[in-house]
Amino acid sequence: MRKSFLKSLKPDIIVEMLDMAVAFENWNKVIERADMLYQCVQCIQEERQEHQARGLPLPYIHTDRPLVYYYGFSHMMRGMAHQKMGQVDQARSCIDQYAELGWMEELDEAGVQVVQEFRYKAQVNRYALEIEAGHAEMLEQYVNFLLEHPEECIAGLRTIVEAAVRYRWQIDRVLHMFASLAQGVGTEIDSSNNGDMYHYCYHRALYEQWMGRQKKAVEFILQALRLADELEMSRYFKKCAALLESLREDATEEQIGRYRAFLEEMG
Repeated sequence: MRKSFLKSLKPDIIVEMLDMAVAFENWNKVIERADMLYQCVQCIQEERQEHQARGLPLPYIHTDRPLVYYYGFSHMMRGMAHQKMGQVDQARSCIDQYAELGWMEELDEAGVQVVQEFRYKAQVNRYALEIEAGHAEMLEQYVNFLLEHPEECIAGLRTIVEAAVRYRWQIDRVLHMFASLAQGVGTEIDSSNNGDMYHYCYHRALYEQWMGRQKKAVEFILQALRLADELEMSRYFKKCAALLESLREDATEEQIGRYRAFLEEMG
């Protein structure tokens, strides 16, 4: 990408473009935008170093966050995309790159804090990546981490349940450890984690169906339906409705009544 073009870009605009690509789950586009962001901040950094070496005033470029943030974010988004596409080795490599960003020179207090935040995110995402890759031996360590960091529990439970469905793990013991939290999932709308809550409920329904607990599966799919509506994601809603229809014969009259009432409420 030409340097003149990169200099015309603004890191925060590319971040918005990245967020949009993630929302549409266009992982090839996410990688493309992440590379663009990395090259953009690299261009800014090189220009600053060049001015510094010549004893010239540093060029002013407005950014909402310290420059080191954009390095970390570009690697993290690229890693997410590789992970979603099942490219585990590439995802691991990206995590290694944002786990340690302290190499940047002249970090101020805000920059040091960003470095620490990405180091923590790398730890969280390493666990999730290994669980998604089917490494059941990491499960106990991941569960202990989640118990120590309850703010990660919803996303962590989503990761664990999705893996359990994919690899046919029996995780009742794990779910029991998080029972008080899991009972509240889907009952309170929280826009900050609605996506993780939806995926947890949907895959928990699949898990309960596989375990032969059909009525419990219906309960979770009803919660997932409400979250899908809140997220305004029609494809999520259609998946939930299809799963619920497959479970209809095992549902109670009360559950079917709630399903009908919800559909009428929507209509």
